[in-house]
Amino acid sequence: MKKSIVTREGHRIRLRDLDPGDDAGLGTKAKAQARLAEDLERLRQLQLLLYADNRYALLVVIQAMDTGGKDGTIRHVMSGLNPVGCVVTSFKVPTPDERQHDYLWRIHRAVPPRGVIGVFNRSHYEDVLVVRVHKLVKEKAWERRYREINEFERTLSQNGVEILKFYLHISKAEQAKRLRARIEDKSKNWKFSEADIAERRLWGEYQEAYEDAINECTTSWAPWHIVPANNKWARDCIVARAMADRLESLKLRYPKPSVDLSKIVIR
Repeated sequence: MKKSIVTREGHRIRLRDLDPGDDAGLGTKAKAQARLAEDLERLRQLQLLLYADNRYALLVVIQAMDTGGKDGTIRHVMSGLNPVGCVVTSFKVPTPDERQHDYLWRIHRAVPPRGVIGVFNRSHYEDVLVVRVHKLVKEKAWERRYREINEFERTLSQNGVEILKFYLHISKAEQAKRLRARIEDKSKNWKFSEADIAERRLWGEYQEAYEDAINECTTSWAPWHIVPANNKWARDCIVARAMADRLESLKLRYPKPSVDLSKIVIR
């Protein structure tokens, strides 16, 4: 199975050169579902180990264009995890209280503690994406944020937070298909907003903003995983495997018991 494209510091990527329809070598949906089941079981076991080990946290950042599959990825990959050790945070328009602080304040508050997997549905990257495309701040402000984000992520990494950043890469044609489904499928009508159409008109601007964010915020401590996401089943497999592989790489271990169990007698 192929993995996601992992960016490297100093090597710039162009999104238009990457195929969002790549099936990651899985071939069929049935094969993908079997592989996903294996990796989800591995992920469940590693989550328990992460919680017991209590030396690291795992922060999973998920970004995508509208209809890119952020909610679906979380539903299919994270739903089997123990909710005690997995927290999902969705970042929407900042509240009045959040606007009284710097843009990273609300993000830092949601960073998972040691032993926990934290999932960000959207993230601090909105402050170099939406605010750039809609010109909510001056260019000098969002350009400066690339460096601030890199330093923020470096601080987290140096303090036991492992960072996995996923960009779910879909095509413009696939987005159109998913938007139509929101109109035609009554169970999805509630998801549709006229704002979706307005944002779609800015596809080119968003692609440029994403490309810059990925290239400017690729570091050795927090590279990006670009996930081909036209095929939802391939997307889920890639994300689950990347998470399991990262946790496995930490060489997690169960702590030694605090007492000599050989001397414990339960009558």
